[in-house]
Amino acid sequence: MNNYQFVWNNRLGISLPVLDYDWDDYAESERVRIVEQWETIRGTIPDRIIAFEQQIQTRQAQLYEEDDFEVSCSLNYDIAELASRINDLHIWYRINQEIESRRHS
Repeated sequence: MNNYQFVWNNRLGISLPVLDYDWDDYAESERVRIVEQWETIRGTIPDRIIAFEQQIQTRQAQLYEEDDFEVSCSLNYDIAELASRINDLHIWYRINQEIESRRHS
């Protein structure tokens, strides 16, 4: 039985690992399976970032043309939320580098 799972995150549009134990407590074979599955998911992150950047550009263009203050505020909020998602995806993308360096140390 797996002591980990990958759970879909609607906000980011990818599955994220949920580990039941500390990384060092997993057997090497289980770590390899986790990393292999994560690598597949991790490979989709750049495309997710591009999609969010395109949404930001669309909202920025709308903002540039918008005269209504409340709508402008809503567009600014959307832009900030999308930027936050991009930041979170960058963090998750770098997670693998930390795992790999720990595996080789």
